[in-house]
Amino acid sequence: MKTAQVNGEEIVIKEVEDIKLNNRKGAIVKVLGCGLCGSDIVKFKHKIAKDGTVLGHEIVGIIEEINSDTKFDKGDRIVSSHHIPCFECTYCKHGNYSMCKHFKETNIIPGGFSEKIYLSEEHLKNVAHKVPVGFSDEEISFYEPLGCCIRAIKRCNLTRGDKILVVGLGSIGLIMAEGLKAHGYKVYGCDLIEERIKLASSRGIESFNSRDLECFDKIIKGKTENYGVDAVFMTSGADKAIDVALKAVKQGGKILVFSSTPLSNGYPNNEIYYKELTVLGSYSPSPRDLKDSFDLITSGRVNVKNLTTVYSLENIQQAFDDTIANKIFKAYIKFG
Repeated sequence: MKTAQVNGEEIVIKEVEDIKLNNRKGAIVKVLGCGLCGSDIVKFKHKIAKDGTVLGHEIVGIIEEINSDTKFDKGDRIVSSHHIPCFECTYCKHGNYSMCKHFKETNIIPGGFSEKIYLSEEHLKNVAHKVPVGFSDEEISFYEPLGCCIRAIKRCNLTRGDKILVVGLGSIGLIMAEGLKAHGYKVYGCDLIEERIKLASSRGIESFNSRDLECFDKIIKGKTENYGVDAVFMTSGADKAIDVALKAVKQGGKILVFSSTPLSNGYPNNEIYYKELTVLGSYSPSPRDLKDSFDLITSGRVNVKNLTTVYSLENIQQAFDDTIANKIFKAYIKFG
């Protein structure tokens, strides 16, 4: 079977022996496609992933072989996430599922950018779902990234009627805004790239260019009776994103960090102290968050149509390059 592996400065296609189920519980899944996540880019670009690593986790596939006590059968088209918490440790008992050791150790084998993968019985029981007829592979591949957004929205513990600003309107920022909108909040967005601003605005998310910070501040204050927004969701890790967040948030408001921020910058302590701000992070979803994500997509409450650019496995390096260069919105690697 073909796999796309990290090899120094590039992603290379390598033929490896087909993965076998043998006597294990779980399933062998033929991968139909896999979304390219921002975390894949970070692991590749900053050389976090070792040579030989098969990245990818936003998978859609068909079960080829199965040995399971679950509801799934051979031939089912499924979507799955990659990590599962133990539900028993101190992190899980406090709702911090993504900090669980077992969560971090579980994964898709060998990785989503592979023609076939092994999904464990745990995956089938906790984070896999059969895809309804009528939903494209590309649409349902947003299941895991939207789950991450749902987790963030829950962690922020918002109040009905709150006004929210999403800073950064890349693929994760847009579906974060869609998720917030689906929960009934008034959502604004901002970015520096006009195409992203136009796309978000066309989907009912009032969005602005934040390049001129003083002008942007006046716009946000005008939308919020001069208070500022109740919460900022920071889906951009750029230096300026922190300045935008601090300008836009009201006193006593919240900043949800959903991005890696530069080591050279940070949150001025006095801003947090005197304004009584709450700054919190959110990382990865629990099975419950993923189920909520699945329901939002399949019910049509969150719109993920027409957001991807499709690449073949053989052109996966181009998908990485185009994503890094901001030439596309979201890459989806299609197999076969």
